[in-house]
Amino acid sequence: MSTHHRQARFAARSFRKTIVGVLAGVLAASMMMAGVSSASADSAPVNPADPKTPVTVTADALPTVQIDGVVWQQIVVGDTVYAAGSFTTARPAGSPAGVNTVTRNNVLAYDIRTGELIDSFAPDLNGEAVAIASSPDGSRIYVGGSFTSVNGAKVWRVAALDAATGALIPSFAPKMDASVRAIVTVGDRVYLGGVFSSVGTVSRSKLAAFDAADATLLEWNPVANTGRVNALSLSPDGTKMVVGGTFTTLNGSSRPGFGLGAVDTVAGASLPFPINDVVRNGSNHGSITSLTSDGTFVYGSGYTFGRTSTLEGVFSVRWSDFSTNWIQDCHGDTYSVYAAEQVVYTAGHAHYCGNIGGFPQENPWTFNRALAFSKQATQTVTADPHGYTSYTGTPAPSLLTWFPSIIDGTYTGQSQGAWSVAGNSEYVVMGGEFPVVNGREQQGLVRFAARDKAPNLRGPRVTGANFNPTLVSPAAGIVRVRWQANWDQDNKNLTYSVLRDAATIHTTSQESTFGNAPQWRTSTPG
Repeated sequence: MSTHHRQARFAARSFRKTIVGVLAGVLAASMMMAGVSSASADSAPVNPADPKTPVTVTADALPTVQIDGVVWQQIVVGDTVYAAGSFTTARPAGSPAGVNTVTRNNVLAYDIRTGELIDSFAPDLNGEAVAIASSPDGSRIYVGGSFTSVNGAKVWRVAALDAATGALIPSFAPKMDASVRAIVTVGDRVYLGGVFSSVGTVSRSKLAAFDAADATLLEWNPVANTGRVNALSLSPDGTKMVVGGTFTTLNGSSRPGFGLGAVDTVAGASLPFPINDVVRNGSNHGSITSLTSDGTFVYGSGYTFGRTSTLEGVFSVRWSDFSTNWIQDCHGDTYSVYAAEQVVYTAGHAHYCGNIGGFPQENPWTFNRALAFSKQATQTVTADPHGYTSYTGTPAPSLLTWFPSIIDGTYTGQSQGAWSVAGNSEYVVMGGEFPVVNGREQQGLVRFAARDKAPNLRGPRVTGANFNPTLVSPAAGIVRVRWQANWDQDNKNLTYSVLRDAATIHTTSQESTFGNAPQWRTSTPG
């Protein structure tokens, strides 16, 4: 092998993503190593048409208005995002806490394209808001929670607001006796779920429906027995409603009805809902936390505590016959789910997805607070090794490579980060109590965008000296290059190049993630 000085370079990239390590020394018995790096990004999978690898938004955290508390739920209407929660101020992206603040009491609106606060929408709620929805035509925003006044006027835990100005619409004023936690609208009807037990003097146990024009109480009267209703989702034809929460019976039945069930939208009579045979999240030990629909499927998320309840991930059920499409059985509570065109996004704190081919559980646990999955079932769940309910053999989606870093916050005292996820065809928005996203301060709200609207700056994560390969010479004239696979927040497919001076002498493409980063090697002439 030659003994004169040479320069070798080693690079890993995910298509246009590059991370370069420079190694200088003698290609002989030992090497001297140093590192430099550069990065760019491209979130496209190798085959976007493959049901296992649909295109996600990028992992770039886009500048978004910030809040000083927690966002519980968001709704996207056109280019406007309405956010409900517990907060008192808003400030621009990049401003530290307490700087450049304006008053926003528990509800606000911002532009999904720019992340900027909308000045004209500034209603004043005197208490926490946990549910938000729009009228079918987008002219009204319905808000529910524990508040009892809006803009100084008396209300009873739910209100209708003008979508442009935030003015209270006084004709809609149902008198709920306790918190409203879920809202669905269709035509001239408004459906509510929550903790309430009456509307004025009329009994309604956790569920009620109203005429949108004047809040006349409708005949719809399903009965959830205890706890609360957290979520509602309406079928595309408006005839069926899925209900989720902590209740243990629905219309007197616990199967279906243990935390989850379906009813008609006229009288509230129960309908068969087979998935409740295996997804049983109710009582003080679990809950269905959110429900959403894409018109073909209804999706629900949940959490468990003490193993009495069963699902911490997401289910997908067909509206047509309520048959199960898939179950995503990652462990770690899931609080919210949003179904985009080809991808299902979740907010929670997953710490194990190994039973659907994803990341293992580490010790100590690490939490992934934003995940993405294929809409189609692409595999089956394998046996659970951690003592949870096992969904072995059940159809499952693919875990996609989309791993923005979201840090837990302190506002609620629950050590959580993201509580809600929503979006449209170009953006995904997340809300919660997080203070930092991708290593930069960004409190409570954040946006992610499709590749053509994002800066595409999230390259491979292992850089500099941490990505230096090892070089050995097993025989004269041969150099063996070995390296640990890199990983990327929004691309599983990395291409590695080995260079000597300016010449590429080896290229290979391999798949890897932070939970599966094998070692690769190649032998080249010395």
